Amino acid sequence: MSLRGVIDQVREREKTLTVYTDPETAIVPDLRVYFASQNVVVEEADAAERPEYAVLSEGEEYLTAVSIEALRELTDGSVRTVGEDVSYSPLLEHLDRTTFTSYSHHQMVQASREIEDRAWRASEGRLYAGFQRLSKFQPQRETYADLAKGNTDVHVYGTPDVEVAVPSGVTVHPEESLEIATTWFVVFDGGSDEQQSSALLAEERHEGGYYGIWTYDPGLVEETIQALDALQQSA
Repeated sequence: MSLRGVIDQVREREKTLTVYTDPETAIVPDLRVYFASQNVVVEEADAAERPEYAVLSEGEEYLTAVSIEALRELTDGSVRTVGEDVSYSPLLEHLDRTTFTSYSHHQMVQASREIEDRAWRASEGRLYAGFQRLSKFQPQRETYADLAKGNTDVHVYGTPDVEVAVPSGVTVHPEESLEIATTWFVVFDGGSDEQQSSALLAEERHEGGYYGIWTYDPGLVEETIQALDALQQSA
């Protein structure tokens, strides 16, 4: 199966984020903008006398709850660094198998950081990252050098548009492939704990606009890794 095949096989699964707020709280419009590209419906409800919070559900199934402060942190536009704790992580972890039709560059970076962070904390396993072009890897060399300092087997893919100084412990795969040139991915196999496995896989369909999946499903992560292995074998 190709990387595009992995993307195409994932069906949309709608989730609902119900935000319990006071009338003066103006966070719901920001959340609707943030989740507009994902299969998440944002609904607003009156918090009444309770503290403000939000509940994520799928059908009748409760998934998780987060504070309003966590949602503000999610939507404030900042990009966190690897190893930084964030209060909205429980929300993101339940957006597995979510498809999206128009994901911004900033959202792609934020999702990438979430997966890189898992690999950094585990300090083992296999991490795969596709930068489309190796010139895009250059600004991330230090981050990936740090990720490779433990027992993590780090692999980087991209079309060879520049000469790259390869950090110790990182394997670079220069691929003259349209699939690699149009695909952004970060995939972590979870090391000894498959429940830590995660993957972001998206195809750039127009400048700065991506379509793909973000998943914590071990089976889907393994399918993505198999697609990458098949690509390498055919090179």
